[in-house]
Amino acid sequence: MAIIEPTRHDVQNPTKIKRYSFSLRIWHWVNLLVISGSLITVLINSTITDDHTTSALMKDELQKAGSTVTDEQARAAAHALSDSIWGIHIYFGYVLAGLLAFRLILEFFQLADQKFIRKIKSAYHQFNSIKKNREVARHELTVKAIYAIFYALLIIMVITGLFLAFEDALLAYKSIRHSVKEVHSFCMYLILAFILVHIVGVLLAERKNERGIVSDMLNGGEHN
Repeated sequence: MAIIEPTRHDVQNPTKIKRYSFSLRIWHWVNLLVISGSLITVLINSTITDDHTTSALMKDELQKAGSTVTDEQARAAAHALSDSIWGIHIYFGYVLAGLLAFRLILEFFQLADQKFIRKIKSAYHQFNSIKKNREVARHELTVKAIYAIFYALLIIMVITGLFLAFEDALLAYKSIRHSVKEVHSFCMYLILAFILVHIVGVLLAERKNERGIVSDMLNGGEHN
């Protein structure tokens, strides 16, 4: 399990604590909230407001109240309820797209030692050039590679999500809608898996010799 545990100390300078800019910390926590909200809407629509389950429930309750409702009417009402939840999901998607754009722009304005690309290059260089503590460098490189995959998934998730949100304006590409939706859904599960792995990794690191990671993401990692 050590391979998924993030490290608190800088690989090149083990005595120093990694620093996180205020903008990056805000992005991290807001991104977590938005992705969580987006996933919750999917969970609600696949369980509580599922068209088949909800339409049957609506029909039974209305009939008990003395109303006459056909299956088609009940399905239409259930579908409208489901659509309202999807509407919230779409708004979360817009915010997520904005956050992704912000993160990409932020990469250009970060301090040199805080740029994600530079950190990957540094971890790769450390792994290839040092003999001592090579296991630490390998661990850091693997963690950074997992983060890179997460960013790639986020980009795919946003692009496919925007395609689905504006499908009416993209009728020329209607034939690939199903494939885009499948990719979008698959990426959602992979991102969910990353979040779970990330949380487990942080908790394990906090219990061992990397205590303070969560605190550093709150205060910037300014104190050793």
